[in-house]
Amino acid sequence: MVAITLPDGSVRSFESAVTGADLAASIGAGLAKAALALKLDGTLVDLSTRIEKDAKVAIVTSKDPEGLELLRHDAAHVMAQAVQELFPGTQVTIGPAIENGFYYDFAAKTPFTLEDLPKIEERMKQIVDRDLPLVREEWERDKAVAHFNSIGEHYKAELIAAIPDGQPISIYRQGDWMDLCRGPHLPSTGKLGKAFKLMKVAGAYWRGDSKNAMLSRIYGTAWASEKELTAYTTMLEEAEKRDHRRLGKEMDLFHFQEEAPGAVFWHPQGWTLFRTLMDYMRRRQDEAGYVEINTPELMDRQMWMTSGHWDTFRENMFFTRFFPDREDERIYAVKPMNCPGGIQVYAQGIKSYRDLPLRMAEFGKVHRYEPSGALHGLMRVRAFTQDDAHIFCTLEQMEDECKKVVDLILDIYKDFGFDSVRIKFSDRPEKRIGSDEVWDKLEAALKGALDHMKLAYTLNPGEGAFYGPKLEFVLRDAIGRDWQCGTLQVDMNLTERFDVNYVGEDGAKHRPVMLHRALFGSLERFTGILIENYAGRLPAWLAPTQAVVATITSDGDAYAEEVRWALKKAGLKADVDLRNEKINLKVREHSLAKVPFMLVVGKREAENRQVALRRLGGEKQEVLALDEAVAMLKAESTPPDIRRDVA
Repeated sequence: MVAITLPDGSVRSFESAVTGADLAASIGAGLAKAALALKLDGTLVDLSTRIEKDAKVAIVTSKDPEGLELLRHDAAHVMAQAVQELFPGTQVTIGPAIENGFYYDFAAKTPFTLEDLPKIEERMKQIVDRDLPLVREEWERDKAVAHFNSIGEHYKAELIAAIPDGQPISIYRQGDWMDLCRGPHLPSTGKLGKAFKLMKVAGAYWRGDSKNAMLSRIYGTAWASEKELTAYTTMLEEAEKRDHRRLGKEMDLFHFQEEAPGAVFWHPQGWTLFRTLMDYMRRRQDEAGYVEINTPELMDRQMWMTSGHWDTFRENMFFTRFFPDREDERIYAVKPMNCPGGIQVYAQGIKSYRDLPLRMAEFGKVHRYEPSGALHGLMRVRAFTQDDAHIFCTLEQMEDECKKVVDLILDIYKDFGFDSVRIKFSDRPEKRIGSDEVWDKLEAALKGALDHMKLAYTLNPGEGAFYGPKLEFVLRDAIGRDWQCGTLQVDMNLTERFDVNYVGEDGAKHRPVMLHRALFGSLERFTGILIENYAGRLPAWLAPTQAVVATITSDGDAYAEEVRWALKKAGLKADVDLRNEKINLKVREHSLAKVPFMLVVGKREAENRQVALRRLGGEKQEVLALDEAVAMLKAESTPPDIRRDVA
């Protein structure tokens, strides 16, 4: 007898071994049709796998995350078969499932172009219609290498030869086509369905090494249903309209150039937005009991050896050395993180338990090496500003300080319109400093804070910082995309390495706990997220120019200046447009620049001391008395934290 325990706790017994397909059929016809694979005692396996002894089993369908990943993996294989049918002589290399889709790298005689994709996509649909069974076989290594070499698949033969001794060589047949793969796979190509689309082509080096041959990569997306595919492609179209790089140019906010890769050149409008974010954060931190510091960007490498960055983060750092003819030949590092500098400030003078918690904030400019291919506007840069803080506290204060940070982060995100926030808990990574005993304490405190606050979180195993576990705060934007922003890390390792302490109530020296905290994370990245979330139409309090006073004719010039100064006196960021252009042109240009308010004035408005107010995106204008308009726009442009204080 074979007893199979299902996820709901029920048990099904069989006289002898059964396959996953048999099990699904015994439960119901609907499940048999939807079944894609099995989780056998927690391991994902083919649906054809025989269950020969008592086990815990779950049937995987496209509604499960594992099922969707299987669909995407199989889509890559179906695409590879389609490519080889259409373009004989093309070699296949590697084709994994990735977030939202899949790709496959090909060694093609001629690189693929966008024009090739519809043809490949159509052939993929034909292969789905053939409903080819996917059958797993285990081959002897030398036979597999010889076979793939014999059919001209030299990249695949190289991959097989590199598989360690003792590991099975797993080959999947898909009709007459076959590929090396560990699996598992769908039962047949028909199970894939047709909710897929090929998206783009790119170049990729074999094994990611620029010394190797350039391959042709095709990216695609695959979903469980046409509805989900349509939703995803619609989201991509909307994301393209919201691209912060395009909007940044239209709104004259910033630019990048090759002489400083990954570093932002802020224009006046962009820098005004950046400073607005900093001003907001300074007010929130002052209110929460932080003091602000600033530390050097360039420090001797010994600092980074002590901190542990030299051994664990060196490949992501920038270094400099003076010319040999100078007296100082020391090696310096441009700081990738602010924490060692913050510790140096803490270490000045004797600290007592009465001084703790000590909350030190810093808008620190940091530099980290990112491959040039990974750079992406404001979202992925090499030089960025962190709204960093380091909180030094006692072990007894640690959990309460964690709660305060989490409360502050979630409250701040609400001010920017982000109500949907997910929390990820990242525990100890393989490459780390400190003892397991210390890590146990830190992880327990961080989890304890979340549990006591009754906040849900997901586990991100092995993704903590090298010096301590961390929380990551993930925002969901207006079109459903997720962005990782703020972080909170707890650490007793750096304070140990730098030998800092405080004098306790007992008169003895004690080691403080150090909390590393960032609220926006990177201000550059958060700015990009805001631009895309609001499609450039920032809330009035954030807009770099909140109002423009535009004249209809030159008769209104003097009054327009008066209106602008009334707005500026009320605290608004206001400008004036006195150009000898038609008012419709002015409205169009300032709308493109995403200015929230336009105040149109002419001779009649000047005589009546009125303004014609137009709101961004609105069709109508509202005629108001000047004082009334100024008071109303001042109220609408007040930052939310100040508005609460006034209320």
